[in-house]
Amino acid sequence: MNSLVYEKAYKFAIRIVKAHKYLTQEKKEFILSKQLIRSGTSIGANLAEANGAISTADFSAKVSIAYKECLETKYWLSLLKDTGYMEINAFDSIYKDADEIGKILFSILKKTRITDNC
Repeated sequence: MNSLVYEKAYKFAIRIVKAHKYLTQEKKEFILSKQLIRSGTSIGANLAEANGAISTADFSAKVSIAYKECLETKYWLSLLKDTGYMEINAFDSIYKDADEIGKILFSILKKTRITDNC
């Protein structure tokens, strides 16, 4: 497992937890922020599971879930921005991190899927 992506996902999860805290305490937004915290923290959790994978297919499946959770997180971030709950500067910063993690995960997936097909 690429420990760089795990570390980035962990730091990202911390940002998500802090964003959730802000959204619930300051903006009094509870529905979208709950979805955000579920998907945003799930990225790293699935990578932690991938570290314990018993096969390449198991590893690839967990990374695939992490990638999909990353895409979902980007959706919730966009929705929070477009509904006025998240300011553009905060959105840009956290979305950029999500996008970077997503690109790394996709790259890992392409490599493991090629290996699986051989």
